[in-house]
Amino acid sequence: MKKGNHWFWFVVLMTAMTASLTKAAHHEAGQHVDHTDVVKQWMTAVNTSQAATIAAVEKYMADDGILYRRRYVGFGFTWDPRNDAGMVVGTVTSGSPSEGILQSGDMFVSVRGVAAIEENYGKLDFRGKPGEVVDAVILRDGKEQKISVARGVVAAQLTKAETIEWLRSGNPDTWAPDEWKMHEMVSSGHVVYAWTQSWNTDDSNGLPFNIHTVTRFQFNDEGQVIAVANLSEDRFQLEQTGWTVSR
Repeated sequence: MKKGNHWFWFVVLMTAMTASLTKAAHHEAGQHVDHTDVVKQWMTAVNTSQAATIAAVEKYMADDGILYRRRYVGFGFTWDPRNDAGMVVGTVTSGSPSEGILQSGDMFVSVRGVAAIEENYGKLDFRGKPGEVVDAVILRDGKEQKISVARGVVAAQLTKAETIEWLRSGNPDTWAPDEWKMHEMVSSGHVVYAWTQSWNTDDSNGLPFNIHTVTRFQFNDEGQVIAVANLSEDRFQLEQTGWTVSR
């Protein structure tokens, strides 16, 4: 072998070793591509079906993971719109105005004198000015009972089990948007931001709308989701479908 070739092969060897060490360091730190792939799978599931979303949460969320739901002013309870019996309380959000007043299984009879029947669901006064007291009538253990709830800020943090229960209360027939697109993902360490856009149609009046959403994922060292939250254009959606905010 010529003398010059020794230097050539030394450079090749050092380059290979450097690449190997860099790859190992990335592996120890947690590869961003793995987190990004999970986010892709999660967001695809969310925009596909209820069953796919629940399966993604079960697979990718850590047992101690938290879903941070968007804040709003209201009562703070969930219900299943598919329940033919009526507006029956499913869960009561911890720390919400409803805590200690409503219970799982309560059924709304009326809210401020408006009957809690399907054609009136959009007219019931759950949302509005914070601090304002709203009188309602519920059915509990077969007996009607009057309650009063002062609207307040609801900031729910759901555990993995609570998240799955909440997802199951949704309507599978209207779950997925008409179309959606992943615009961009940005990752830094164990955090990934996903920017998506979806196109859909309002069920009540048939008007089309589209919104942008940014979802933040945080992962643990094992590559599982420990925190997820999002921000979207809620008011813009209302305006596109002919609704207004009065105050």
